[in-house]
Parts: sequence; C-alpha cells; structure tokens
Amino acid sequence: MTLDVPNIKDIDQRLRDEANEPLDEIPVTEPTKKTQIIAIYGKGGIGKSFTLANLSNMMAEMGKRVLLIGCDPKSDTTSLLFGGKACPTIIETSTKKKLAGEEVAIGDVCFKRNGVFAMELGGPEVGRGCGGRGIIHGFELLEKLGFHDWDFDYVLLDFLGDVVCGGFGLPIARDMAQKVILVGSNDLQSLYVANNVCSAVEYFRKLGGNVGVAGLVINKDDGTGEAQAFAKAVDIPVLAAIPQDEELRRKSANYQIVGTHDGPWGELFAGLASAVAEAPPIRPAPLTNDGLLGLFAPEDVGADFELQPATDADMRGKNAKPKKSLEVVYDDV
Repeated sequence: MTLDVPNIKDIDQRLRDEANEPLDEIPVTEPTKKTQIIAIYGKGGIGKSFTLANLSNMMAEMGKRVLLIGCDPKSDTTSLLFGGKACPTIIETSTKKKLAGEEVAIGDVCFKRNGVFAMELGGPEVGRGCGGRGIIHGFELLEKLGFHDWDFDYVLLDFLGDVVCGGFGLPIARDMAQKVILVGSNDLQSLYVANNVCSAVEYFRKLGGNVGVAGLVINKDDGTGEAQAFAKAVDIPVLAAIPQDEELRRKSANYQIVGTHDGPWGELFAGLASAVAEAPPIRPAPLTNDGLLGLFAPEDVGADFELQPATDADMRGKNAKPKKSLEVVYDDV
C-alpha cells in the first residue's frame, strides 16, 4: 500500500495563495442603540481572559445582559468563566455539522453561567490556515445565527493584540465595535502591543472610521508606573489597576471568579464595570518607538544604545579580500 503524501511545494503555494486572497466582505448592520460592542485587545498572556471573565460576571450581577465572545485562536477566553471546561468553538462545530449535513444551532456553541452568555470563535489547526481568516469566517457564522438581532447590553470581544493581520483588526477596520479597551502591564512588550492598537485606531480614524479607545486596564500592577505613564502619553484614561497579588493569581489559576459582590475584589471590578460602560471612545495619540522606550529607564530597555553600521568586510568574514580600485591614477607630469 502506498500513501499519498502531499508535496511540500504544493502546501507552501496553497498557503501563499490563501494569504493573498482578498478579505471576504461581512455584512455589518447597525447594532441596537442600547448595545455596546466593545473590543478588548492586549498582548497574549497579559490577562485579558482573567479581566473579561470577572468583568462580565460583575456586569451580570449588576443586572446587565452580557455576551462574551472569544476571538483568540487559543480559545481560552471562556475557560475561567466555565471552571476550566473547554467550550466547543464555532468554527470546529460548524465544520462537524457541515460534514454531517446539519446546521449550527445556538445551543451548540453558546453557553451561560451566572447570567453571562459566552462562546468561542476558535481557529484553524496549527499550520493549516490563517487565524485572522478564521476570525472572519467565525463572524460570518455569527451573522447567520442572527448576531445583530440578539438583545444584549454589552457584547465583549476578546482579541489577540499581538497579531496585526486583517481578521484581528476587524472591529476597528469595519466599525463593528464602538470602542476598544486595552489590557496591559508595566512592561515594554505589553505596552508595545497597546501602542500598536492605538496606531491602528488612529489609522482607521483618518480613513473615516469611528472606533476609539475607551481606556487602559492595568493588570498585575506592581506600582512602577510605566503603564500609567503610557496612558497619559497617548491621552487615554486608566479604567482600573488590578494589583499584582498572589491571591488573585492563585484564584485565577484555579478557575475561580473574583469579580463578584460576594468577594473582596468586588468593589474593584464594579468600578471597572462602571468605567467600561461610561468611558467615551477617544482618538489616541500613539507614540513613536523612541517615545515608547522613553517611558522606561534607559538601563532597563537599552534605549541608550547607538546603532553601529556594519561594513562589507564584516559581512564577508573570512571571504573578505581587498577589491581592485576603479580609481584612475594619472602619472605625474
């Protein structure tokens, strides 16, 4: 028996063709006036899922109808909310249903806890497709399920901020959200991502877009102040500062909700919920790379380093040898 093994060149070309395809158009209608659609961006691992799970739970306790949609291919946005249980993703479920000749129903992909409704878009398997295109496909399926007819006070979209391709910029580029919330910490990499998102918002505002940044949530705040300095520099408010605390870390690791009136952190998340609801979308003033580095002490980020140009001899190494001069030398007359 022989196995048909795909040619690596064919796979490479197929992925290139997919990456160069134009983005599909998604029908976007105006949300109801009472619905706030908010996109949350931040560096991977910075605590977006922790923040959103507790924020959405607090909003529900305050009597609001909340829908939380995970738009990260890791599909971990809802893990804390559902006690660590994996939520079937929309893309995976759609594929299985399609193979079986069935249609996706709400109950297949949307689940609820404590008044919070939540779902995961999901993404392709590693090496088998574009994550951003998976996001686009997921929103197409949401449209078919009646996304803009749903009755919610808040729809919270959890987006990975590290990635700059079209799918992950969808809420900003297509005016699908009214505002963006950034999650960051007092470290250069998370603020670099936050600044990139501000740049994206500013870019699409220049093109006539309406999405703005509502503010920054500082997670694992150690009190050093870089995140506050960043917020001031780009002219956005700090919505909340969640401290670097061992109890919070332990409860999060054990999939326990702390954004509740019954716990000691209730007041903090109630304040965040109010700030998220009331903060207007602001047009940020993104920093240059040097401006971002300037928020940190030079010895911490290497900002005092000067670039030293390489030479042709450096590049040739052991192959370096004198070149014959093309200069014309005239004999003395």
